[in-house]
Amino acid sequence: MKTYLTLMFSSEGSRPSEVKNQLLNLGFVAAKGNYDFVYDWNNKEVSLDDLVWFADKVHAALNNHKVFFTIETL
Repeated sequence: MKTYLTLMFSSEGSRPSEVKNQLLNLGFVAAKGNYDFVYDWNNKEVSLDDLVWFADKVHAALNNHKVFFTIETL
């Protein structure tokens, strides 16, 4: 299972490099293509509660950076 993240930056917010560092600290890897970052759960059984907890961590990490994000886990 993998969690994919797409970002939309604001010129009024943090620099993309700062946002990238926040996401790398959470375990995301930068990606090319349809998604900006991907988190690999390494075949771990992940519950809905785990996914919501992780989305909360992403939200907290991006707080005050003035970015919009979408998150998708497949």
